[in-house]
Amino acid sequence: MKSKKLWITVCIVIFLIGIAGSLWVIFRPHGQTVRIVQNGKTLYTIDLDHSADRTIEVEYQGSKNIIEIKNHRIYVKEADCPDQTCVKMGELKSGAAPIVCLPNKLIIEFTEDDDIDAEVK
Repeated sequence: MKSKKLWITVCIVIFLIGIAGSLWVIFRPHGQTVRIVQNGKTLYTIDLDHSADRTIEVEYQGSKNIIEIKNHRIYVKEADCPDQTCVKMGELKSGAAPIVCLPNKLIIEFTEDDDIDAEVK
């Protein structure tokens, strides 16, 4: 009878640790640091939580992307590329794919500086 109570107690403790860990992962503070990368080179690193509203113009071989930061959100407002995929992607959302403009070799992505182990080039 004692071993049955012990197993139940162990299972309850493991279950509670699992719930606590899950809640920590879900509700831990996520950084709002964004990198704007063009052709493999980081042009800007911006903390959206502390950034004022502004517009950034990025040029590449005569074409340009106009990136807007507004209300702590970032998106491509205008682009000279033919397909306009980067504009259609809308705001960059946490956990979603980065905003990419292939013709202008531009990537806008969230980054967590503390978790970078290596960089592939």
